[in-house]
Amino acid sequence: MQLTGPEIKKRMQESNKSEPDIVITPFDDRCLGSNSYDLHLAPILKVYKKTIPTGMKPAIANAENLTMRDWFVSPWDYEDYTLRPEKYDVRNPRYALDPCDEVTHETIDIEIPDGGLILSPTIGYLGSTVEYTETRNLFPYIDGKSSLGRNFILNHHTAGRGDDGFCGQWTLEIKTLYPTVVYPYMRIGQIYYETFVGTRKPYDKNPASHYNNQSGPVPARPITIDGFIRELVARGK
Repeated sequence: MQLTGPEIKKRMQESNKSEPDIVITPFDDRCLGSNSYDLHLAPILKVYKKTIPTGMKPAIANAENLTMRDWFVSPWDYEDYTLRPEKYDVRNPRYALDPCDEVTHETIDIEIPDGGLILSPTIGYLGSTVEYTETRNLFPYIDGKSSLGRNFILNHHTAGRGDDGFCGQWTLEIKTLYPTVVYPYMRIGQIYYETFVGTRKPYDKNPASHYNNQSGPVPARPITIDGFIRELVARGK
């Protein structure tokens, strides 16, 4: 069952527990909805260096009368793009990420100016929520707001589901369908809470957890290739 907005606030204020079920910092009643709490975009984004074509900008400051040329560092880079577009196509294998290799996940930081930043539909961005949250005895998850969806802004790919015991800011995997302006502290999503059944296995007590107490956008940890699964398959189990 999903918690209502008033129940979310009640769980935050419970004084009979050493640790409340829900912590949201900062918190403001104006962000509390019928059954969720609105989250905001922190002003720093990260981009994987390997995914940025040489001579192109990963994002550009919002301004009037921008053209395709503004995505490029110099007029010569733009001219090269017109002559060799395949060099700048993100489908080119030269920009491949290896989920199991940390080397390909080196990032650069991009600050979102108050006037807004235009994101490219060819780049994936790691953002984070302004809000720090803690969740206990509940299942938290985040999703986009309706207005985000209608602007074709995706704020997570598969990582919208959290865990009982997760503490930290939420890393966002942001992708846009069109060149789209984002602003620091804009509402970027909502957090929901559901009850669950069964014995707890808190995320913050699990030695295998990768992202507890994360702050700001956190790049991907290498995905493990489990040799024991290969062995079980080989044995037909």
